[in-house]
Amino acid sequence: MISRAVNDEDPDRLYTVTGGRSRAAEADLDLVTLIVSEADPVPGMQSEYVKILHICRFPTAVVELSSELSLPVSVVKILLADLLAGGAVSARHPSAASRPGAELPDADFLKKVLVGLQNL
Repeated sequence: MISRAVNDEDPDRLYTVTGGRSRAAEADLDLVTLIVSEADPVPGMQSEYVKILHICRFPTAVVELSSELSLPVSVVKILLADLLAGGAVSARHPSAASRPGAELPDADFLKKVLVGLQNL
């Protein structure tokens, strides 16, 4: 369903929405990065930014935003990079748990959980 919407999308509109950019500037975002609003929309803000800020009042994945906005993920990443740079949103990377100092569950415990689930 999304591919049809993207294929029918006017390329001029996408060019306008992104300000002519084709890549996000230094934004390390993947499809499952959670985005959270840190500010309210301001008068005169681009409508896509306003929608993102409203949707992200609760943590929302980049891929979900793309679906909600009916825009390609690449375009959403560009918009998010702008909002991140302005401090209007924050990004929570799922890989944060693998950072040094973060505690991970014991491998034996995870195996027991898996066996338990398979036995259901």
